[in-house]
Amino acid sequence: MVAQFLGLKLRLLANLFRRSPWQVVGVVLGLVYGLLVAAALVAMLIAFRFVDEVGTIRDGLIVVGSLVVLGFILVPLIFGVDDSMDPRKFSTMGIPNKQLSLGLAVSSLLGVPSATLALVLLGTIVTWSRGVGETLFAIVAAALLLATCMLASRVSTSIAAFLLSTRRSREFTGIVGLLLIVMITPVVVLLVNVDWSQYGLDLLGGFAAILGWTPLGAAWAVPGDAAAGDWGLSLLRLVIAALTVYLLWLAWQALVARMLITPGREAQARQYGGLGWFDRLPHNPTGAIAARSITYWGRDPRYWVSLIMIPIVPVLVILPLAVAGMPFEYLALVPVPLMCVFLGWTLHNDVAYDHTAIWLHVVSGPRGVADRLGRLVPALFVGIPLIGLGSAISVAVYGDWAVLPGLLGVSTCILLAGLGFSSFTSARFPYPATKPGDSPFAQPQASDTAAAVIQSFTFVGSIVVALPAIICAVLGVFVDPIWNLPALYWGLGVGAFMLVGGVWLGSRTFERRGPEMLSSALRA
Repeated sequence: MVAQFLGLKLRLLANLFRRSPWQVVGVVLGLVYGLLVAAALVAMLIAFRFVDEVGTIRDGLIVVGSLVVLGFILVPLIFGVDDSMDPRKFSTMGIPNKQLSLGLAVSSLLGVPSATLALVLLGTIVTWSRGVGETLFAIVAAALLLATCMLASRVSTSIAAFLLSTRRSREFTGIVGLLLIVMITPVVVLLVNVDWSQYGLDLLGGFAAILGWTPLGAAWAVPGDAAAGDWGLSLLRLVIAALTVYLLWLAWQALVARMLITPGREAQARQYGGLGWFDRLPHNPTGAIAARSITYWGRDPRYWVSLIMIPIVPVLVILPLAVAGMPFEYLALVPVPLMCVFLGWTLHNDVAYDHTAIWLHVVSGPRGVADRLGRLVPALFVGIPLIGLGSAISVAVYGDWAVLPGLLGVSTCILLAGLGFSSFTSARFPYPATKPGDSPFAQPQASDTAAAVIQSFTFVGSIVVALPAIICAVLGVFVDPIWNLPALYWGLGVGAFMLVGGVWLGSRTFERRGPEMLSSALRA
């Protein structure tokens, strides 16, 4: 039975090379990349065989190895994996649960991640081949680690098959994954700032001492403890590693039994009562379009994924600057203008997000100004509180309220100018966008470079227009606070002018190019 599963998995892998040429190229590149990574790691592990610092090597392998095991657990849960050997596909064949579980678990050894891991584990055997006992412990630990990672991956993939069967759940976990990456960035910054020459080994040893007693790192510590002469400690951790594999095997069997009798989870349709924002806003074309836009921003994942990313971007920008040594009080003034840049930029292709629904605007014949203003309402609802509250918090952290006018002027100018540019470009230069119902992380390929040019024009244009306000605000911080007032005046005046001008140009363009916009939506 196991041989049949292995043969089936081999045929599935061979079918990867029967796809289109570019897909085959991608598969080959993935295989080559995996083999190169494995070869580099194996060479490094072989070199460790001739290093006498057994404790340091053990601690390093425990920490890095624990991250590897954690990756096998979390990647399927966060991003989802297309499981070609899903147990539910064998539910009609009458295979006993134990045999099916064993066959599927063994077949998971065939794949790029498992092959890469197997090669690396062979390298660890060479690293710890410092005696007969140490080599035997390394072989047993490597086998347990391979089983742990494969079973953990199968368990996570099966759990994800229940939890991530709907599109919305996959999008949610993808966002959670991005947030987790952002949350661990302070840890990365801390590790970068550590004086490794003085404290690095102690910090590494502290992490290893904790992880070595967990299911993540126990097996990695077994041969290192044996090489260091701690045979009793090595045996105890070997028991933890074996118990981990046994518990994962029981969990995998239970999941297979449950999946054989449980159909795939389906998304439940939500029931909405009333007209929502259409009741609350004025009953005219502008109000109707504004209500529809606010509804989209709240329910369409293509919009709220962008909103979630806006506060994440400043974190990713500020952390490298903090590592570079820029004073924190100056960094506190960066987030609000940066968020305003991306908030104004999010609408630069808003018409394309309607896809074929844009025909309702074309046939109903609303004035272009009603469409342009209605689409700006959600961004203004978010942007005005962001500028007010965010600037107050930033200035409070900075410690000098004299810079508040300059920060308000810069942020307002960037946001309004960005919305003005977007009001024009979304009507004049729509390019293919993610269709309604598709994953917000997918992006269709544009046929030319127009998409990149439009994105750059809208993004950079708002910053260029706000440059005088930015210069005045910088002078207000470093030279004389009186410069903050010109920054405020310029920001409010130029921002309002760009917004009015963009809405005017965009409305005229929208009225003239209705058929072209509908044609563009049909081609996307």
